[in-house]
Amino acid sequence: MEPEFRGLGRCACSFWLAVAFDMVGLVVLLVGVFVNVFFYDLLIYAGSIVIFLSLIWWVFWYSGNIEVPPAELEDDVGLLKKNKAGLRGLGGAVRRLSSRVSNGIRNSFRRNGGPPGARSSRPAAGLPGGAVQAGHLSVAMAPISPQAAAPPEAEAGGEAQMPHTAMETSAT
Repeated sequence: MEPEFRGLGRCACSFWLAVAFDMVGLVVLLVGVFVNVFFYDLLIYAGSIVIFLSLIWWVFWYSGNIEVPPAELEDDVGLLKKNKAGLRGLGGAVRRLSSRVSNGIRNSFRRNGGPPGARSSRPAAGLPGGAVQAGHLSVAMAPISPQAAAPPEAEAGGEAQMPHTAMETSAT
């Protein structure tokens, strides 16, 4: 026979802590609003935070007083009813199939070294002709000689000008 709880329920301590936090937070908040002190903003914020923290105790009190009949708890705690023998066979088969599939996937990742995105990538340098290996592309760029890069005005005028770039630095 379960004891019957009246009034505040099972969690009276959480209830009184929530009420105390609310009262202290309200007093601190009202002192910050109506009393002329230089740290009024600190009191307003502190009172608001204490009232917000009282929500934790209200949630504890409320969730501690939720009553669930034992018949509804059977599925959650692993207790099976004896009269569900027909569903147990189908449920057991589905459960076994699910565990086999998930274990197979898990073991394939272990054999292959993890999921495809988790592998360590190595540069594909040294591959001839820019071959692609494991999603990487090896690219070789030929150096440009200064004469080939000179603009046509530099050859005609004799003096080479530097092209305008977006980033220029000065000595100052």
